[in-house]
Amino acid sequence: MGSVDAGVEAGGTDRMRPASGAQAGKSGALAGKTGRDIGKAGREGRGVGGDGDPALALAGVSHSYRGRGGPVAALGPVDLEIAAGEFVTVVGPSGCGKSTLLRLVAGFTAPSAGSITASGLPVTGPDPARGYVFQQHRLFPWLSVAGNVGFGLRGVPRAVRRARVAELLELTGLGDVGRARPYELSGGMQQRAAIARALAPGPALLLMDEPFAALDAFTRERMQEEVRELWRRAGTTVVFITHSVDEAVYLGTRVLALSGRPGRVIFDRASDLPYEDRPRGGPRFTALREELTEVVRRAASATGPTAR
Repeated sequence: MGSVDAGVEAGGTDRMRPASGAQAGKSGALAGKTGRDIGKAGREGRGVGGDGDPALALAGVSHSYRGRGGPVAALGPVDLEIAAGEFVTVVGPSGCGKSTLLRLVAGFTAPSAGSITASGLPVTGPDPARGYVFQQHRLFPWLSVAGNVGFGLRGVPRAVRRARVAELLELTGLGDVGRARPYELSGGMQQRAAIARALAPGPALLLMDEPFAALDAFTRERMQEEVRELWRRAGTTVVFITHSVDEAVYLGTRVLALSGRPGRVIFDRASDLPYEDRPRGGPRFTALREELTEVVRRAASATGPTAR
């Protein structure tokens, strides 16, 4: 048995409880498919809107939470459209609601006002069409790397699941560690495994909440290169939250900045930097970085109490 097959078996994904009726129906729709076909079939089964719909649309979205003295406005109003295939980076001062924005898009939290649609459908809760990568890898320590990557594919036929896991392990440079446990990996490899797990169902939208914040500078730069290549090859729309202006400029095909609390979009710029062989310096990179740094600095000076 190969390392991926053994890893999936050892990871326990084949010993999970039987698929529900809904899962079984999805399993039939996904039979014989791998790679992006899995996500496409799953999204078609959920009745996702047409190809002309934006990957993400927010209309008048605001969010408040209960504070000691009453409601606290954390975000909004935000009006935003993101086209399919964009890599959108979002920066802003600490506490401006960046992570709140991502949780709303993921469906983890409902907005206090406004509407969110993804590929033409209302966001009413979490959905495999929207993958999420957390600040910490959050891999299951009792599962192998392959078992973690394949966790979201329960109910998919075994052969299809194994093929998809093998594809993603190779894509993320983890092909030889499928049987390992997360604690045996470096920090960068753990985050790669977390990204592979988020990509497994073939999401149309990948949400990344400061995924490299805990990494050392060298590993962080290497991971930035790798996630750019993953985005290029997978074709997934990405929304990437970061505190680093340099990271935002280097990764984004489009760069947003939020104001201080409550967070609003105060900067929205399509990058004119080449995406292939993108430099980390040069006049255009430096000009955009300096402009964005000034925007964030001014926003930070006006930031109120910290948003969650």
